[in-house]
Amino acid sequence: MVDFGRVQKELQECNKDINVSGISVNPKFDNLVNLIGTIPGPVATPYEGGTFNIDIDLPDAYPFEPPRMKFATKVWHPNISSQSGAICLDILKDQWSPALTLKTSLLSIQALLSTPQPDDPQDAVVAQQYLKDYQVFASTARCWTETFAKTSSLGVEEKVQKLVEMGFPEGLVRSTLEVVGGDENLALEKLCSG
Repeated sequence: MVDFGRVQKELQECNKDINVSGISVNPKFDNLVNLIGTIPGPVATPYEGGTFNIDIDLPDAYPFEPPRMKFATKVWHPNISSQSGAICLDILKDQWSPALTLKTSLLSIQALLSTPQPDDPQDAVVAQQYLKDYQVFASTARCWTETFAKTSSLGVEEKVQKLVEMGFPEGLVRSTLEVVGGDENLALEKLCSG
């Protein structure tokens, strides 16, 4: 059984310094098992300026089993599937320890964005590009970041207007978009389930 007391503490801990770390974790629905994590793209990488959403599902045995995490935001990276968002990271598999938290897991994923491991790829095509033509890799990763991980203020207003036109109250729409990092589809999912 998931230790919900621990999960609540972890959410509070993670969200208390969001202005410093940029990392947050919030319930995806009205439970503490399906969560959405948000990490900023690391500075001086092709991911800089992007905001990346990560789906987090806690198994029944959490924290004795690792959380299941995958990118909800599309990302071009050797250790992340460009198709499914699956993440190749040892602490999410056999190197997990109950001493780790959701925040340390997200910090490790953020560090992975800074230091790809192309010799242990999740996405072989991206890994080969990284190894054989780094400039093309970096350009593609920047393009994907611009396309999928950045939101302009105009884009946010357009999303708000679109969701309000569907009949949701503007205040609720704005707060929901903020919780899901501006992802319109996740916001709609959350609004419809609420």
